[in-house]
Amino acid sequence: MSYLNTTEVESAVTSLATAFPSACDLIDLPEPSVEGRAVHALRIGTAPAGTHDCVVLIGGVHAREWGSCEILVHLAADLLEAGTEGAGLAYGGKTYTAAQVRNVLDNLDVVVFPLVNPDGRHYSQTVDPMWRKNRNPANSGGDPSRIGVDINRNYDFLFDFATAFDPTAGVQVSDDPGDIQVYQGPSPFSEPETRNVRWLLDAFPRTRWFVDVHSYSEDMLFVWGDDENQSLDPAKNFRNTAFDGKRGVAGDLAYAEFIPKDDADDSTVLAEQFCKGLHGVRGRTYSPMSAFHLYPTSGTSDDYAYSRHIVDPHKGKILGFTIEWGKSFHPPWSEMKRIVLDVDSGLVQFCLTALA
Repeated sequence: MSYLNTTEVESAVTSLATAFPSACDLIDLPEPSVEGRAVHALRIGTAPAGTHDCVVLIGGVHAREWGSCEILVHLAADLLEAGTEGAGLAYGGKTYTAAQVRNVLDNLDVVVFPLVNPDGRHYSQTVDPMWRKNRNPANSGGDPSRIGVDINRNYDFLFDFATAFDPTAGVQVSDDPGDIQVYQGPSPFSEPETRNVRWLLDAFPRTRWFVDVHSYSEDMLFVWGDDENQSLDPAKNFRNTAFDGKRGVAGDLAYAEFIPKDDADDSTVLAEQFCKGLHGVRGRTYSPMSAFHLYPTSGTSDDYAYSRHIVDPHKGKILGFTIEWGKSFHPPWSEMKRIVLDVDSGLVQFCLTALA
């Protein structure tokens, strides 16, 4: 086996829904891609949808990060097969009992969306392996080199980065369609891919945890990504325009993003437990840390997911995370198979910790 192409990812998702009808539902995402590809997710759980709290796992956002889709497809298959057989799971040196698998299936909704950006993945696998964005030509002016939007800069969180951030922050985003890496798009949720993710979060209002699977750097990131975290001054928050032009600088006293201590502590524990579950497979060491300590960002999925309940108190609180697996975008398949085991073990441990 090797990396799955776009058609194979979709086939795997629909096949799992057919094979395990008592433990999962096929979710039709409302919007096809720009090139017309339909996408699907799975809700895994033995209780009716909405009975329990939910964890949403997405992957395949950045086109060149091929293994993210495989990680989530294999996780879904592992949970469904083990649950049906009344078996545990073994990932190298880390094992989970049948009772632990049942705990996840019986007491949690696990929503798995393996391929958010099918057009980009297809282009990366057939034309340009290092392609990152989607394939939306709307703002290209007919120039093929200017096609596409970075899906993970297109969410509604500090989208006006030029106003929000200190000019010296070096925030990793661009409003130039010619930027081949981090062009944010013309407006928040301008892209069908990000609207599909937003729809998932709305469709599962009991979502309490969100994980976006990326590569690479061997990290487990938690919010925030715009600045360092602090739990002392609620006035320093992304909605307060008094701090515009001050965000994104490490180690300064002008600004740090507020997060309640309980949320900061819970996020840290979940990230640490993910890393512990992963480490048990073959000894790989991932670093749990806030996303800002990778580099400052705006418009990302994890910050958006967590910010929703602050912007709209009617929405439930979602702790947001980003996995950065591995040390390259396209590891040899022999190594990618090991990474799949690493990350899936970490995600099972993450789910069990969320339930604790």
